[in-house]
Amino acid sequence: MSNDIQDILTLITRERGLAVSDREWQHRLRGYGYAIRDTDEGRVITSLLRNAPLCAIPADLAA
Repeated sequence: MSNDIQDILTLITRERGLAVSDREWQHRLRGYGYAIRDTDEGRVITSLLRNAPLCAIPADLAA
C-alpha cells in the first residue's frame, strides 16, 4: 500500500473518531477535499477535485 493511501486511511480514521455521526464525518472529509461514495463494491474515498476514486474504506469504518 502506498504512503498516500495510508495517509488517507489515517486521516479518515481520525476524522471518523472525532465525528458524532456519519453525516458529520462526510462533512469533515469534504473540508480536506475528499468525499465518500457508495458503490456496488462498498464505500470508497474519492477526490473532490478529480472526482476519481482513491481507495476503498475498510469495513470497520464503512458502517
